[in-house]
Amino acid sequence: MRLHLRPATPSDATTIATLVRDEVVGFALYFRNLSTLLGRPGLYLEDLYVRPAWRGRGVGRALLASLAQEAVARGYGRLDWAVQRANTSARAVYRHLGARELDDWLLCRLEGTALAQLAAAAPAAP
Repeated sequence: MRLHLRPATPSDATTIATLVRDEVVGFALYFRNLSTLLGRPGLYLEDLYVRPAWRGRGVGRALLASLAQEAVARGYGRLDWAVQRANTSARAVYRHLGARELDDWLLCRLEGTALAQLAAAAPAAP
């Protein structure tokens, strides 16, 4: 397995792809965030995908390990991501790696009409 990093500035999203014999078999899309609770930056994993034929072979673990390595090397305080409640196989993998599910935080989202309505209610720029 070979990992390829595309360098980016801290405000950009970054992608890591796992290559096997020049075939992309999985990727992680992540970006830098800031924890006001910790007072330190962290990484947020937006997407983790492994091709079905490659699942269970350590590809996802390798991608997560690379992200953890980057976070530690930069002195960041944490690595966060969201997972669908129904995705029990992914949740089991994450727990096996030492991740904990946070019961005290809820994922919130604005989209579609609600997003447009709130945007329309924003004060005019000076």
